[in-house]
Amino acid sequence: MSKIVSFKNINRLAVPAIISGIAEPILSATDTAVVGNIPVNGTESLAAVGIVGTFLSMLIWILSQTRSAISAIISQYLGAGKIDEVKTLPAQAIVFNVGLSILILLITVPFIEEIFKALKADGEVLNYCISYYSIRVWGFPLTLFVFAIFGIFRGLQNTFWPMIVALIGVASNIVLDFALVYGVAGIIEPMYLEGAAWASLISQALMAIISFILLLKKTNVSLRLKRPWHPEMNRFLVMSANLFIRALALNTTLILAVREATSLGIDYIAAHTIAMQLWLFFAFFIDGYGSAGNILGGKLLGAKDYKNLAKMAKRVNVYGILVACILGGFALLIPETLGRIFTKDPEVLSLFMNFFYLVIIVLPINALAFVGDGIFKGLGETGFLRNVLLSATFFGFVPTLILARYFDWKLHGIWIAITVWMLIRGVALVIKFKNKYLKLADL
Repeated sequence: MSKIVSFKNINRLAVPAIISGIAEPILSATDTAVVGNIPVNGTESLAAVGIVGTFLSMLIWILSQTRSAISAIISQYLGAGKIDEVKTLPAQAIVFNVGLSILILLITVPFIEEIFKALKADGEVLNYCISYYSIRVWGFPLTLFVFAIFGIFRGLQNTFWPMIVALIGVASNIVLDFALVYGVAGIIEPMYLEGAAWASLISQALMAIISFILLLKKTNVSLRLKRPWHPEMNRFLVMSANLFIRALALNTTLILAVREATSLGIDYIAAHTIAMQLWLFFAFFIDGYGSAGNILGGKLLGAKDYKNLAKMAKRVNVYGILVACILGGFALLIPETLGRIFTKDPEVLSLFMNFFYLVIIVLPINALAFVGDGIFKGLGETGFLRNVLLSATFFGFVPTLILARYFDWKLHGIWIAITVWMLIRGVALVIKFKNKYLKLADL
């Protein structure tokens, strides 16, 4: 057995990737849990965190796709033994990514009230959305800077340092959440929802500083910007554009889901927010094996080692599905306990408990989609990933959501639509890999 696709090597990459990957959902889940238990207007605050979190996740996921593009290019050059030929690319990619994030931030801030109204927020919930977003949004470029550095480390087959940065970020966010939201007697007055926003922003700044230092100290990568543009910048931009479009389709699904839940009422969007936080936590947990597939896939493709590429893809998919089943089985044992982490409101908990099984059913399907996404990103198949997401969103999720609204399935309908969406994604990736890469491996 090749060491590169051994259980030990896959998990050497996957386990730290799991820990670093769940940093953002844990950060958001911490906000959700702490805010949901605020003694004043806790449910309204929880709804605001859900709406803002969905919108910010959309922006972050769209632009953070450059992380996958740079990781794929670096890992392919590493596998081909030509890593020195891309030494000027990382700095150029980071400048492009952060610059674009600042531009989008400046464009969206003046229209934020209209954006949240379009997501069906009104009254006190709308006011809380604006208050929370106006602080937390400034961490947006910082997060993208961190993700770009994570992409460089992953391209170099290193997931350890991103894990360390993620752990520091999560720990600092949890401490700051409790200190700023609830206050510290005699030292800090309770800031409630705004305190959660400040906690996230400070944690993101800390992660950016530490990531920058580690990149300089632990790699030979230079962040000194040099001209001319690297020849691979064209491929980087095309891959990024494909992944931007893909992320737009992905976030269309998430935003339509949160919009549908919001239109049902405050209790419904609060229950949906809890379910989505848990879904994202499970998703990023499973996605650790997608990250391993991304890292190893690019390297094996660069080396033209198709047999080990096929073996690696099979193993990471099996590991991902096993993890999904374990997580789902555990969650089914304690659904009420999980719900109470986020809120004590009996109406919200009742709604959440009523449809939570749908969140669990989709987990093994998620594993196929998330692991497959990671592998195909490493292979540079961004055009295909774009088309799969567009098809799953507009020919799977949207028609199912319309049907669910017609039959008044409420939150059940939203999560059935999400299940259909994930099933199309997973099956399409399996078929494509079988038809193209298994043939190259003569398997």
